[in-house]
Amino acid sequence: MKHLGTALRMTVLTAVLLGLIYPLAMTGIAQVIFPGAANGSLVKVNGRVVGSSLIAQQFTAAKYFQSRPSAAGNGYDGMASSFSNLGPTNAKLIARVKADTAKLLSQNPGLKAGSVPVDMVTTSGSGLDPDITVANARVQAPRVAAARGMGLTSVLALVAKYTTGRQLVFLGESRVNVLRLNLALDAAQGVRGP
Repeated sequence: MKHLGTALRMTVLTAVLLGLIYPLAMTGIAQVIFPGAANGSLVKVNGRVVGSSLIAQQFTAAKYFQSRPSAAGNGYDGMASSFSNLGPTNAKLIARVKADTAKLLSQNPGLKAGSVPVDMVTTSGSGLDPDITVANARVQAPRVAAARGMGLTSVLALVAKYTTGRQLVFLGESRVNVLRLNLALDAAQGVRGP
């Protein structure tokens, strides 16, 4: 009985300490130090939430840069974040990539079959990657510029402005956040939000 009492007291103490006090303390500290990140990195336009800089959204209009393809649920579903689990030799994946490549070639002037950036036709591990590669953004820039009636130089300048470098100088690749870039394009043309 002595050991049972000690075990029960430790269980209750540990549950209260690690299941209640610690999470509340970390949440409070995060709210004070990093309030934006603690609340989901929400992006607001004119006081209205239009998305999160951490979760991809589907953009289909020609005037917008498009995110990577998504395997999350019915496409860009944050509640069903997942990958397709199809290997590089899977016939279904090969057919989808070929179809996506053909669609991209028709939508993006000047894009050649052998120069399609990989992230334009492949999903990320979560299916919700909010970023695209700089090469992907540069390939889409002529389409976006033409659809908006903007100069290609202006669009590429915004791509450069919204390019984030490698983390800690050596981790990952340079990337462009699609939502932030599309909002910057709207702002440059005086559009008051999506």
